[in-house]
Amino acid sequence: MTESLRWFKSSYSSNGGSCVEVAADLIASHGMVPVRDSKIQSGPVLVLPVSSFSAFVASVKAGDFSA
Repeated sequence: MTESLRWFKSSYSSNGGSCVEVAADLIASHGMVPVRDSKIQSGPVLVLPVSSFSAFVASVKAGDFSA
């Protein structure tokens, strides 16, 4: 299933090696967002409901995951 998806990284990614990639292909048809580690593209894929992914993105933008 994930082999045919179009993966992309955020334009804000600094290419420092700590990036994830997402595929928007399944959002409309299945309400899911596949996510994977950009360094291990053949590795596991986490598939999240759109609502969970949106909540995660909102938390990141709000600074809830400070280092």
